[in-house]
This record gives sequence, structure tokens and C-alpha cells, in this order.
Amino acid sequence: MDTSFLLFLHSLLRYAVLITVAGAGLMHLRGFIGQHPILNGERTLAIVAMVLCHVQLVLGLILYAMNYETYEHMRGTIGRFWKMEHLGTMVIAILLVTLGRMLSKRAKVERSKQLRVAVFYLIALALILWAIPWPGTEVGHGRGWL
Repeated sequence: MDTSFLLFLHSLLRYAVLITVAGAGLMHLRGFIGQHPILNGERTLAIVAMVLCHVQLVLGLILYAMNYETYEHMRGTIGRFWKMEHLGTMVIAILLVTLGRMLSKRAKVERSKQLRVAVFYLIALALILWAIPWPGTEVGHGRGWL
């Protein structure tokens, strides 16, 4: 099976993940600072962000499994990035998003709910931004924005 469509989808979905995780994190931070209760739109955005992260993870794992032989033979900085840094950091980031949402649901106080989503989502966002192979980087050289 050709992986080009899945790779395109994985690359395109990254922008939806970035926008929703950043949006949810910032909206909840604003709610925490302003001491506002969580609005339905904020809650929905946090859930959509988490779902998109999980879809992105599944696509990434499928791509990794389909290209395992290629990754297995990579050496040096680029090999380390694809085999450990990208995969490991993204899994940790998605765990943080999931944990932030779960801990928010269990919190009794609205401010606590807001803070948990804000902190976990914004830390995850920083990790995701770091682990993306952007076109201007060594590992992203030759890759387009999509």
C-alpha cells in the first residue's frame, strides 16, 4: 500500500491539532485568569483537540509500522529523530492532552478544571511544536509544509 496519502493526511492533520490544542489551552488559561466557569464551547474544543490528537497518533503509528524497515536502517541525527524523538515526544504530548482532559473532568472546582486543561495542553503544544519536522530544519529538509 502506498503511504503517500496517509503521510499527506498526517501532515495536514497536524495543523488542526496545533490549532485546537493551542485554542483549548489558551481559552482555558483565559478562563482560569478571569475566574470564569467553563463554557460549552471551551469544553467542546478541549474534547475535539484530544480526539484529533488520538487520530493523529493512530495515523502516525500506522505510518511508522508501514515504514518500519526504512526507519530501522536510519542512522545518526535523522535516524534518532524519527525513531525516538518524534515518536516518543508525540506520544508524551498526547498523553499530556489526555491526562489534562481526564484530570479536568475529575476536578470539583471550576478554576481547577480550567487550570488543568490550560497547563497540560500548553505543555503538550510546546512538545508538539518542538517534535514536528518543520521544513527549515535538518530532519524536515526537503519536506513541504504539507
